[in-house]
Amino acid sequence: MKKKVAIIIERANITLGGAERSVFELAGALSSAGLEVHVLAATGSTNGKNTHILFNSSVKRTSYHKFAKVLKEHLGVNHYDIIHSVLPFDFADIYQPRGGTYAEAILRNAASYENKFLQSYKKLTSMMNLRRSALLHAERRLCQNADGPLIAALSQYVADQIRQHYRTDTHRIVLIHNGVKTNKRTDTKSAERLRTQILGQLGLKEADNPVLLLFVANNFRLKGLTALIKALHLVTTNNQAANNVSLIVAGKGKTRKYRHLAKAFNIHHKIVFLGHIKHIYNLLSIADVAVLPTFYDPCSRFILEALAAGKPVITTNSNGATDLFVNDKHGKVIDTPGNTSALAEAIGYFSDIDNIRRASDAIITDKLKEKVSINRVTEKLISVYDSVLQRKGLK
Repeated sequence: MKKKVAIIIERANITLGGAERSVFELAGALSSAGLEVHVLAATGSTNGKNTHILFNSSVKRTSYHKFAKVLKEHLGVNHYDIIHSVLPFDFADIYQPRGGTYAEAILRNAASYENKFLQSYKKLTSMMNLRRSALLHAERRLCQNADGPLIAALSQYVADQIRQHYRTDTHRIVLIHNGVKTNKRTDTKSAERLRTQILGQLGLKEADNPVLLLFVANNFRLKGLTALIKALHLVTTNNQAANNVSLIVAGKGKTRKYRHLAKAFNIHHKIVFLGHIKHIYNLLSIADVAVLPTFYDPCSRFILEALAAGKPVITTNSNGATDLFVNDKHGKVIDTPGNTSALAEAIGYFSDIDNIRRASDAIITDKLKEKVSINRVTEKLISVYDSVLQRKGLK
């Protein structure tokens, strides 16, 4: 008989970001592995027969406590062998904070503001948001309760956050790294047209041997775009050999501030803003290096997708995805986004085509595509489900 699993998420909408997309990819992978998977969401739209919207689909957000009440009513009349939640509900069997801990997210979000006054202000006012406050308190109770759910951390970074902020017993934490679908195919013709379009906007030809950096995010501030533009200015000013480097920016974020910054540094001709892109694999196929100088990322899907595509990566220590590749072999890891000289040095290193080729070869040789695969995540998670069922005496 199939194990019946409920995965709880607030919003069933994959266009909102990596956490939502990851949940549905995971649900699909678990279903392919033979489990009966149901997604329980407060709002959103149904994505198949096993997605259950527990509130009116037109509602954008709902409170933690209202969602908890409706969930308990649903669970009271519907049986699931495993309850797997990405929100801090203590009635779950497994809590998997897809966005990392709320405590760390508040601190790192504040750190992403350049103005020191704004940093302090964001920290002080973070708890005025009633919804965020409720989630933080619920997470603290869950993590500090010795009898609470097993906690699945997306990276060592997240596991460390849980111990640091909540002093959670190590035995309650299991490390299950984030993963991505690695069997997505590139539309070669569309990718070629996109590359031609981008080179045209940059005023470049293939004969110029361009190196294209790729930055993909929706929150440009948190993911370090300001630092990246400053580093691009620094490297192209101080390193003549790096003048072949250009930057592609993709995502839903507002671009006006960043366009002005690029113009102030006189590197606007080296940057293309594409806006939202549906098929990231087409874009990755024509780029040379993925760059995400993020202030906070539990385990970036973008970096994992780049590694799956065989592309070298540049990111920061504030990204749990660094667990899954080797610094100075498959890419570069800098300490903080604010260290623009280190970021510029990393960009300069990958302005050399030979260095890109060596890193790409190492990614393939070391089989990182398999390491970041959602299938690997599924195997580990099913093993954890089995251990939970054994403890419950149901296996």
